[in-house]
Amino acid sequence: MSTMGATPDVRRAQGRQHLDLGFWLWTAAFTAIGLGIRIAAVLGRPNRSLGGDPKYFHDAANLLVGGYGFIDPFYFYNHHLHVQTAAWPPLFVWALATASLVGFKSYFAQRIWCGIIGGAAVVICAMAGREIGGRRVGVLTALVVAIYPNIWMSDEPALSETLTPLLIGLVLWSAYRFWKRPGVKSAAVMALCVSVAALGRDELTILFVLLVLPLCLLARDTAWRRRFVLVGASAAVAVIVIGPWVGYNLSRFSRPVFISDGLGVTLASADCGPTFGNGLFEGYWDMPCALAVKVPGWPPSPSGVGIDESVRAGDMQHAAVKFLRSHLDRLLPATLAKIGRGFAFFRPAQQIRLDAYLEVRPYHWALVGLWSYYGLLVLSVGGFVVLFRRRVTSLPLVAITLTVVATMAIAFGCTRYRTPFEVVLAVLASVAVDGLVNVVRRARPETKGARGGPGPTTEDAPEGVDAVAP
Repeated sequence: MSTMGATPDVRRAQGRQHLDLGFWLWTAAFTAIGLGIRIAAVLGRPNRSLGGDPKYFHDAANLLVGGYGFIDPFYFYNHHLHVQTAAWPPLFVWALATASLVGFKSYFAQRIWCGIIGGAAVVICAMAGREIGGRRVGVLTALVVAIYPNIWMSDEPALSETLTPLLIGLVLWSAYRFWKRPGVKSAAVMALCVSVAALGRDELTILFVLLVLPLCLLARDTAWRRRFVLVGASAAVAVIVIGPWVGYNLSRFSRPVFISDGLGVTLASADCGPTFGNGLFEGYWDMPCALAVKVPGWPPSPSGVGIDESVRAGDMQHAAVKFLRSHLDRLLPATLAKIGRGFAFFRPAQQIRLDAYLEVRPYHWALVGLWSYYGLLVLSVGGFVVLFRRRVTSLPLVAITLTVVATMAIAFGCTRYRTPFEVVLAVLASVAVDGLVNVVRRARPETKGARGGPGPTTEDAPEGVDAVAP
């Protein structure tokens, strides 16, 4: 838009909106703080022992760079066998492999790299917050994502949840851009972001149904024929992005494997006696349950003949389904326990202790994270109200929340499984604070509006929204 003929004040406002210098300066400052926290967390535990999920990702990334492909690192190092694996989606292994490719192959170096990824997530989430609620919301979102323990604690041990805030930030940013300006290009970008997120966490494929499809079919000021074109464009992008990995998996396993085959062992460890009773692991997982399932080729023979991960995953899933069918009376209480545990409404103190023991999370920081979570949860209610009054859709935020609920109901309750929802809380809490600031400013008698000057403006309103509702 040309600024010729505009007043100096209008030109300055347009320049600010174009450059957003203040937004980027504040975001850079909070990104530096977030990066510092993550690096300090690694330096504070430089000799952390390598085991569990981080060991899988670390070794798998180095094996991939070494030319071995996607093989199970436990079989390789313990039994000298090359066993094809798709136990986890590939994106986090690829992310660690980028560090390994340039020589940073140690666990310590990859933990530092995860801290850098976490710092990048601060920027992306700030952009998402700005798209949803304006510059102030973006800056506040950056602050929360930078310092919130429940987010940065996954970066320090190099867990796959390191990528989650960045991926969810991209999904929210692209979804709200599409909502404001629906078109084939914005639909393709949204589908691209969701597809990449699905390669990082396969449960996020649910977002194609809960988010992409509704947004395309409900696109504003768009003819129905055009809406179906948007759906088709989104589906085409998903096939292009996810299809090669799916095809690769279908070519190397005897049973169909799409993004990953980790569901079998997850169900076998989450749906069994100890997790369905009233004991310590109710609503959680118990690995001895999975190990007790009789699977052909396990334990592995020296030759490795007959080992096929997809067969093992299928047998474990069958065992879990068989258990569920014989314990239907406990299905509802166990599912509620899973969801309650994951959202910190069922045995939250016990879950913090389990996190500290099994995942070696710093116990006191985990407590800070728990109480911070409750505070953000309260603020998020106000955030929903503000978005409703501003006539800004909450569909993307609700879709991500429902995805987390479904994940926990199917798998088990776990603090780090809540990470996508933590990003939603960061955004909603920022929207709530932004709304409160606007109310206080309008209520002050010394504001320009009270003196007869200009009243509230749309400067901080999200782009594409005509005005910020009172």
